[in-house]
Amino acid sequence: MRGLAAMLHGLRESRAMAAKRDIAGTVAALGYGGADAIRLGDDCAAIPDGDGYLLFASEGFQDGFVRAMPWFAGYCGVMVNASDIAAMGGRAIAVVDTLWGESARGAAPILHGLRDGARAYGIPVVGGHTNLGSAHCSLSVAILGRARRLLTSFDARPGEVLVAAIDLRGKWHDPYPFWDASSETGAGGDAARLRADLEVLPEIAEAGLSRAAKDISMAGILGTAVMLAECSRIGVTVDLDAVPRPDGAPMERWLGAFPSYGYLLTARPADAGAILARFQARGIAAAVIGACDGARTLDVLHDGVRETFWDLGRQPLIGCAP
Repeated sequence: MRGLAAMLHGLRESRAMAAKRDIAGTVAALGYGGADAIRLGDDCAAIPDGDGYLLFASEGFQDGFVRAMPWFAGYCGVMVNASDIAAMGGRAIAVVDTLWGESARGAAPILHGLRDGARAYGIPVVGGHTNLGSAHCSLSVAILGRARRLLTSFDARPGEVLVAAIDLRGKWHDPYPFWDASSETGAGGDAARLRADLEVLPEIAEAGLSRAAKDISMAGILGTAVMLAECSRIGVTVDLDAVPRPDGAPMERWLGAFPSYGYLLTARPADAGAILARFQARGIAAAVIGACDGARTLDVLHDGVRETFWDLGRQPLIGCAP
């Protein structure tokens, strides 16, 4: 592995982190001021409704990915949205898709992946929009869910610990940074297990063990931690040696990976053991990987060396801090 500073520079300048920086411009264009009733920056919009919240989110997929891996793109349409709902402490209700394709034949693998993902996670596809006379091939999927008690990006506090929970029972989708422990083309395919694994997050929320969480996105573990820190206006120190990692996975590649099941949560130190036990009972690797403070930086420890990965006091990432 190259030096820590060089590795962090590579991760900081990655395409995935650049894509997250794009969010800041979009937030500014929408005129978001941080005091809106529905806060931008969470994994889902959380809309108060009765004794809980409706959760609403969507994901779009780049044309190159859809063309290269059409079945997996369709499957991910359900998988990543289901992960967003769980990260908010919720349970999914249904999805709708919007598909642009050049022909019915070309669109079929995408739709089959969407169907298989819906069956695996028990989340019905209830509608959407299809255009099969398009000059390009694109997919977006939106999801609706419900939470009784929220996990958010805005409620991490100094003095809490940072927990990572990641399903290591997967494999890479080379050459992409996708760690797949969900689909049959990865190392998953057990629908009952997939659904029960997602249930851990709302159970943690409802038990009052955590108030803050994010699913690990394309920005990887460190980028996701930066977004959580930014929204909560805190600092975080991450110990790379404590991060759950598959045997043989290079550190730099793993830190930039997008796992099919991966979450960061914060918790009071006294509650961390109960959180770890819930994930570990499902065979999911979980560990305390860091601590929250008031410094507004994301610092990294590795082999006794400390480096700053991101200084939120100087440069916001997604522009969603209150």
